[in-house]
Amino acid sequence: MGETGQGLFAAGFNGSIRVEGRPERLTAEAGALLLRETMERLGIIRWLTDRLEDPRKPELVTHPLDELLRTNLLLLAQGWRDHDDADFLRDDPVLRLAVLNRRGIGPLAMRPRVPGEQLVHNPEVPDGLASQPTHSRLTRALSSEKNRALLRENLMVSAGQRVRGMNGGKKLAHLTLDADSLPVEVHGSQPGSEYNGHYHARIYHPIVANAAQTGDALDLHLREGNVHSAEGSVDFILPLLDRAEKELCEIASVRIDAGFPDEALLSGIEARNRNYVARIRNNPVLDRMAEPHLRRPVGRRPKEPRVFFHEMTYRAENWSRERRVVLVVLEREDDLFLHHFWLITNWTEKGMPPEALLDLYRGRGTAEGHYGELMSVLDLAFLDQPLR
Repeated sequence: MGETGQGLFAAGFNGSIRVEGRPERLTAEAGALLLRETMERLGIIRWLTDRLEDPRKPELVTHPLDELLRTNLLLLAQGWRDHDDADFLRDDPVLRLAVLNRRGIGPLAMRPRVPGEQLVHNPEVPDGLASQPTHSRLTRALSSEKNRALLRENLMVSAGQRVRGMNGGKKLAHLTLDADSLPVEVHGSQPGSEYNGHYHARIYHPIVANAAQTGDALDLHLREGNVHSAEGSVDFILPLLDRAEKELCEIASVRIDAGFPDEALLSGIEARNRNYVARIRNNPVLDRMAEPHLRRPVGRRPKEPRVFFHEMTYRAENWSRERRVVLVVLEREDDLFLHHFWLITNWTEKGMPPEALLDLYRGRGTAEGHYGELMSVLDLAFLDQPLR
């Protein structure tokens, strides 16, 4: 690791390990040691193993749950995303040092294999890392309803710990929750995946949420590929508001795109006395409301493009009442005609002037960057099994 001459790194989880940059002793997986040290200091594996349900019979366990979790996380972090990679790397000495619980050079100990003799596993002294079938069984175990609920909870708990750690032990005063749907393309006929005409691909269509100020992923719910963007959003977003205010902040607000605003979700947020901002799709009624404001002002254009705001109220057919909408009209440098779109919010004009409302909504650009990182870094893959 690093350049020749750099000082040693001593791992707290195993005092026998020293890491230094020496060209004659290089390994492609040395970063796993640093990641193991990070896991130990965060306590994430201890937190999970104390709470996750392990369905295996203890007397038949060769690889403890904490070692399996470390192996999966380290392989993903090191760029090994396929369970088959576990077989290829199960004897890698650095990964064994980073994964196994034994101290000193114990993780490197190997029992001799006698040709033709069947190996009898000792639960306390595995020969190497777990094989691909063991990791596949772990994934199936983690997908149980109880464990999925715990893993979702852990996203919020971990984010809360980080936020309070960066904020002097206190929760944030305000937090914006971004919620969106993501198209996860699949190459096959996995149960639950469907062709989606909007994305022109066979996909899963999960709904995901993160914290705008920190970028932390807070929750994700897997859905079939042909569902609408807002399908299940009420049961996803409203409880998330409550959990965010328990772990992360004093007051949470919601920022969503044009696929989400419907009566059930908007009224649910309003009933909690919380605020939201969303874009709403144009329709003939909104087009007629916007038409008088889409004429370019008389006179020469200024050098900088302008933005115009128009405050109105609007009630869709299935809404229970009128709501505040803001028409945003934009000049574009090379466009002959003005561009426009609508924002909807339950903030008052005094509490959130239109300029501030637009700035807040435009923050979705950062959130979409976080979603892109989730898609590209994790390279999401799903088991060939029905959604539950």
